[in-house]
Amino acid sequence: MTIPVGASNLNDPVTSHMRTDYARLLVTQTVGEALESIRNRPPEGRILYFYVVDAENHVRGVVPTRRLLLNDLSRPIAEIMVRQVITLSAMATVLDACEFFTMHRLLAFPVVDAERRLIGVVDVELYTDEVSEIEKGERNDDLFQLVGVHIAQSRQASPWHSFRGRFPWLLCNISGGIAAAFLSGMFQEELEKKVALALFIPVVLALAESVSIQSVSLALQLLRGRRPALKDLFLRLRSELMTGVLLGVACAAFVGVIAWLWLGDHRVVLCLLGGIAGGVACAAMIGVAMPNVLRLLQRDPQVAAGPIALAASDLLTLLLYFTLARWLMA
Repeated sequence: MTIPVGASNLNDPVTSHMRTDYARLLVTQTVGEALESIRNRPPEGRILYFYVVDAENHVRGVVPTRRLLLNDLSRPIAEIMVRQVITLSAMATVLDACEFFTMHRLLAFPVVDAERRLIGVVDVELYTDEVSEIEKGERNDDLFQLVGVHIAQSRQASPWHSFRGRFPWLLCNISGGIAAAFLSGMFQEELEKKVALALFIPVVLALAESVSIQSVSLALQLLRGRRPALKDLFLRLRSELMTGVLLGVACAAFVGVIAWLWLGDHRVVLCLLGGIAGGVACAAMIGVAMPNVLRLLQRDPQVAAGPIALAASDLLTLLLYFTLARWLMA
């Protein structure tokens, strides 16, 4: 049975609160065989959904109770099950589970391991217990604002503990800034030839950094309660690359028109077009990749992804911008 959540906090692993007495059906069964197996071996707890698995216990689908009761006994379970199953990773926390209940409005979620094998179920009681506990202790807080924020961690952490957890990742920004300064020095000749290039460095970097942070935020939301998979990461990178290209081209065109009207130098305009378009596209991919890589390395992406993504985006954008300048100013 589910452990009472009142004695826990939002950062508890969801596996500590899941039920193991879930209703399970085999993908090879018919409706009649499934009903007979349930009658012969009924689950101890209440039944919200029937989860369909294969012989290795991998989740293949889910069957709502109404579908199971109203379909013909000879009909295969595989034909009536819902194949798109929203699952919680065994690495998820109670907070992740609460967010899932808020976003998807389901009564239960299956908990799966790294190979997508079913290991338990968390039902809506976990969420309602946590809501009740929060409302008792924090009546002035907006519950839906709390969902998505690790309040227990932020309250328990001392200033020194927070400093130790966050400062090392800020060194990425410091290192990135120093590296960017050295990089600018390497292209000093191009900057001396065309001082106008230096005028646009802030806007070139600002655009890349903004897109990088947007991508990091979106990636963190998608990682909630899920284990990163290389296949999914590849698809997200491809999608984000296309988005980054569109954003980069649009921003570059806007800044390029202003530069042309202001300076009338086609070489500066070309540097801006290539630097902004390429920098924004790279920054978008870095922003998506970094949280996933950090999660795979068992690091906290919420603290580390932003500084690393910003430093990497700055360096790549400047390198592209100055390389184009060297080529065009030769």
